[in-house]
Amino acid sequence: MTMSVADYARECAAQGLRGDYSVCRADFTVEQSYNYTADEQAVWRTLCDRQTKLTKKLAHRSYLDGVATLGLLDRIPDFGVVSEKLRKLTGWEIVAVPGLIPAPAFFVHLAARRFPVTNWLRTNQELDYIVEPDMFHDFFGHVPVLTQPVFADFMQMYGEKAEHLIALGGDEMISRLYWYTVEYGLIQEAGQPLKAFGAGLMSSFAELQFAVESKDAHHVPFDLETVMRTSYEIDKFQRAYFVLPSFDVLRDAFQNVADMAAIIGRHKGKPALDPAKL
Repeated sequence: MTMSVADYARECAAQGLRGDYSVCRADFTVEQSYNYTADEQAVWRTLCDRQTKLTKKLAHRSYLDGVATLGLLDRIPDFGVVSEKLRKLTGWEIVAVPGLIPAPAFFVHLAARRFPVTNWLRTNQELDYIVEPDMFHDFFGHVPVLTQPVFADFMQMYGEKAEHLIALGGDEMISRLYWYTVEYGLIQEAGQPLKAFGAGLMSSFAELQFAVESKDAHHVPFDLETVMRTSYEIDKFQRAYFVLPSFDVLRDAFQNVADMAAIIGRHKGKPALDPAKL
């Protein structure tokens, strides 16, 4: 049963989550309310300046093109202005949320080409790590690559098909696919150097360098079934990073629901694979 906004707001408050869930609309969106302080603008620029030094070298060209096209670096982005640019490129737009929202609502937004972005920013004391996803992770990490048409199509398909696949018993497997691609994905096109595109890497100063440059990073060729079966780390560097040859491979792998349902049928309830042993 879908949780009501009021029940979810009470649950988030009990957990001490930072966002104001009491003002959520029925679809869990809120106003961005562009009233950020000078200190918050300074934090945004600090984060962007520091991370851009790495992304210019380590991020995939589609991500870098997205940053340049959308203009995200000088000040905290206005969601409406960025949405107008995104709609012209791939039909996507940004909707403000107070933080994490329930999975069913998240999928509905993705299916409609709306990406939820947290409307608050971490403090100066949290530059290196924050427990909850904030605006920097959501915007700097996720939004630029939504300018890439093939990846944008994959994200919409994920929203459209996720609930059906979860109903088949694929909850953990669908989460692993999102984690290892959207959050921590790498890409190496033919004849090109290894690059990153996952949002968790784009917004992490230390792990982006490790994932792309360290000889200790474990790089594994992308295989849909293996990705869906492999456990992941929430609070430490990943023990494996899956490498796509192109965004087309990701989109095409997700297009056939029958294939994904078969994977779920074969492996639901079974122990996950150890990423270090792939």
